[in-house]
Amino acid sequence: MTQSFDAIIIGAGQAGPSLAGRLTAAGMKVALVERKLFGGTCVNTGCMPTKTLVASAYAAHLARRSSEYGIAIESPIRIDMKRVKARADTVSTNARTGVETWLRGMGGLTVIEGHARFEGPDVVRIGESLLKAPRIFINVGGRASVPDLPGVGTVEHLTNTSILKLETVPRHLIVVGGSYIGLEFAQMYRRFGAEVTIVEKGPRLIAREDEDISEAVREILVDEGIVVRTDATCIALKPHADGIAVGIDCTSGEPVAVGSHVLLAVGRRPNTDDLGLDKAGVAVDARGYIGVDDGLATNVPGIWALGDCNGRGAFTHTSYNDYEIVAANLLDGAGRRVSDRISAYALYVDPPLGRVGLSEAEAMHTGRKLLVSKRPMTRVGRAIEKGETKGFMKVVADAETKQILGAAILGVSGDEAIHGILDMMNAGASYPVLQWAVPIHPTVSELIPTVLGDLKPRT
Repeated sequence: MTQSFDAIIIGAGQAGPSLAGRLTAAGMKVALVERKLFGGTCVNTGCMPTKTLVASAYAAHLARRSSEYGIAIESPIRIDMKRVKARADTVSTNARTGVETWLRGMGGLTVIEGHARFEGPDVVRIGESLLKAPRIFINVGGRASVPDLPGVGTVEHLTNTSILKLETVPRHLIVVGGSYIGLEFAQMYRRFGAEVTIVEKGPRLIAREDEDISEAVREILVDEGIVVRTDATCIALKPHADGIAVGIDCTSGEPVAVGSHVLLAVGRRPNTDDLGLDKAGVAVDARGYIGVDDGLATNVPGIWALGDCNGRGAFTHTSYNDYEIVAANLLDGAGRRVSDRISAYALYVDPPLGRVGLSEAEAMHTGRKLLVSKRPMTRVGRAIEKGETKGFMKVVADAETKQILGAAILGVSGDEAIHGILDMMNAGASYPVLQWAVPIHPTVSELIPTVLGDLKPRT
């Protein structure tokens, strides 16, 4: 027997639950299907547990530096990894329970646990049950990509999900991948007391960023005792008497690193390969991402894709914004577009990197005449007072229109301070408007007008 609904939502990640709330409030009969954990990546294996661990690692780091602040703490400090893990687990569990409780108490919503597969463009199967609806929203998220490295099947390896289960500090953690996820775990476990080596195939870390940011982040990590190996031209894994041997074959340095644990942090892939999308006629690209238009509709009328699975953003905030776009267009008659979204994100090493808009390199490729300004965090009073002066601020603007094109704040509270620039960019205001703001002292944000005042033509 087939059950009929006004809408079916596949996945209870960041976009799905909020969309269910809007649709049911509009009087629709909705089914939401979740096959594993309510809350999606952010709640269970992403932002919430990892940033909780980052907070614990930061506490350990401050404890080691306590004498700099005139505080005496017995040295060496001791890490209780079981309690650290338990704290992260509690944060995730509470959030997951909150999402599930909200959904199960939502009027007009039927919550179904199971694996949804398409039987047609408007029919979904969950076990023996068939659901039918004229509107189907796919919000299935993604997972860690395990590369086909030589020897990857011969050793135990960790992903960003399985590493969260560790209750002991690795003796030596080797992180394969020098991008956002890998760097956060590298610094975190170094602060927990592990030896850490980062192995990156490319010539520098976080290749998406400008070279000065990549180099500054590398210096931050190296200063904490992390070994960084770039230009790893032949990464391979194999068992070793002391754990796991990782072949590097770099242009310099030892050709092999031996660690007790290996974390593979080389990207993500969408959870779209077992949904039966072919039966619905939904198009995907070579990597499995669902193709969507500017309103997040797929090539099949009545089917939308939101969140990580559509390749239009890999963050909790972009997933939530996907929900906002779909709901506004469908229920409010709006014409919101993904292309209007200004890219913004953060890298949660310490100090964090807050980024918005174009990098300097990306702005150069537009062919515009540019204004650029850069100021070290050693010139920021708040950073000096906190004893955290690593990093810098940088802003790039269009010399003719005076519009801010992008900015980076690598430094204490950079993930928060960047929002002052993000807000101005969203408002379409020119940089002189923000330049003449009067920010609060002492804050990191108070230096933004000063940085804007120093904008000069890029030579």
